[in-house]
Amino acid sequence: MTYERGGAAETVDGVLVALADPTRRQLLDLLAAQGMATATTLAERLPVSRQAIVKHLAVLDAAGLVTGSRVGREVRYTVRPAALDAAARWMAALAADWDRRLATIKRVAEAAEPEQG
Repeated sequence: MTYERGGAAETVDGVLVALADPTRRQLLDLLAAQGMATATTLAERLPVSRQAIVKHLAVLDAAGLVTGSRVGREVRYTVRPAALDAAARWMAALAADWDRRLATIKRVAEAAEPEQG
């Protein structure tokens, strides 16, 4: 499997970096469950300050995982699944590549075994 630098690879890299933090994963879970929320309402659900939530949301936004839309004085965030889909496709392709490699190793190993009788 080739993993070339470029648009799709950068998307996957950003998603993996963003998801490396457990607080950001919790934020995504909350947003997925609620559909839309502000940093203030998210901070009420987590043991993290509102300012920290805003910073985490900025990382998620930069990775393309959430988007914020201004409504009056509030910014309401929602999940954007496209970046997650790209990362899931990359992981599925990686898993398929390893499955093929392991199947080849198994065939070679089985062919090398002496006949048992």
